[in-house]
Amino acid sequence: MRIEIALAALSAVLATPAFAAPTTYALDPSHSAATFSIKHLGLSTVRGEFGKLKGTVELDRSNPRASKVEATIDTASINTREPKRDAHLKSPDFFDVAKFPTLSFKSTRIDAAPGGGLKLIGDLTIHGVTKSVTFDVQPLSADTKTPFGTTVVGTSATTRINRRDFGVSGGAAGVMVGDDVNITLDLELVKQ
Repeated sequence: MRIEIALAALSAVLATPAFAAPTTYALDPSHSAATFSIKHLGLSTVRGEFGKLKGTVELDRSNPRASKVEATIDTASINTREPKRDAHLKSPDFFDVAKFPTLSFKSTRIDAAPGGGLKLIGDLTIHGVTKSVTFDVQPLSADTKTPFGTTVVGTSATTRINRRDFGVSGGAAGVMVGDDVNITLDLELVKQ
């Protein structure tokens, strides 16, 4: 009888989330977006997005610090709805996509934040320059089963960077563009 009780207690402890292994999710690019906004001449806000992104998340809901995030974005997939501006943004004045074809992010720490969100801290590399940035991440949704049999979660994250910190000067046109760039990630992640 004591052995059965001990085994039942051990099973209950091992089944708790504290002992659950991290779950791997892959970013679903068709249901995710990497958008940005920046001031033009200090007057208007120009918005754009990167259309090609990929990434993985090792998510440990019971211990966010054990979670990991890695993502890459194809810089040539930039779209601001103005072809001439997009061509200039791809040039050496801005992203220099021929030399730096991707932007990348790799988490270094993830902390719980008030309200159930997260602080995602990591190394962001743009234009060959790597800096630590912090994303404010909204609470993750519960796992949701799709009609196609996959399981997904969703969230969004925001940060603000200074483009000059990453060597994105803008050349002669740089004086017309603000330094601060607001970044928003709307993410759907598929359980692997």
